[in-house]
Amino acid sequence: MRRFIFAGVAFALISGSASAAMVERKIGYEVGGKAFEGVLVYDDSVKTKRPAVLMEPDWWGVNPNAIAQAKQIAGKDYVIFVADIYGVGYAPKNRADKVAAVSAIRHDIKMARARGGKGLDVMLAEGNKLGIIDPNKIAGIGFCFGGGVLLDVAREGRPFNALAVFHVTLPQSADPTGPSTIKGAVLVLHGANDPITPRKAIAALEDELDAAKVQWQTVLFSGAVHSFTDVAAPEPEATTASQKYDPELAKRSYALMREFFATHL
Repeated sequence: MRRFIFAGVAFALISGSASAAMVERKIGYEVGGKAFEGVLVYDDSVKTKRPAVLMEPDWWGVNPNAIAQAKQIAGKDYVIFVADIYGVGYAPKNRADKVAAVSAIRHDIKMARARGGKGLDVMLAEGNKLGIIDPNKIAGIGFCFGGGVLLDVAREGRPFNALAVFHVTLPQSADPTGPSTIKGAVLVLHGANDPITPRKAIAALEDELDAAKVQWQTVLFSGAVHSFTDVAAPEPEATTASQKYDPELAKRSYALMREFFATHL
């Protein structure tokens, strides 16, 4: 259980660039009679089995930026499934659309866990069918709203070895009365000045993980706000005081994630 604040310490950066062999495989599935479509991302020049990583993207859902992000993180080391939490046809026009979609899912814990958990099932089934994943090495990554969804799926006791959440929103469970049965170690990568998810919310998550006897680490980047890994931040309706992409922090956070996964996978 370690907690750090980083101001400018240099970390090894990931190479991250997608090769010509990087595959984007669209996979359709259903949850409760509704159609969903996620994207499996992996480098098919690699012939060995790799850890499988479930990615819950931010509130934009499965879009080109999320897929590009998955490619950068996957490299030759991981197979990543970008899960669809909203369903086919989700195309928010503005902040109000995204807030409405997030609120509907957030206030229905069974829906959130069913959709997020289905993404995990689809990833494992497809990865095993293709023979490209090591089923004993399962991780999850979540960004913003997706980080909260990932944590709630993990609270059901799903078989994650390790989880990493980046500038997570809504880190507390939508069902705080239920038990927390997270099995894997948790890495929280967060902006120390994030006004959307302030430090007290991160501290509450740490308390929950302590109570559940989960191994965790929190890294707070001083001066950083929300969405530091999001190349589209700030959004048109936001400001740099609340959202700001920081390419150096993005690289550092991905490097920390890789180090964490190397320890726990």
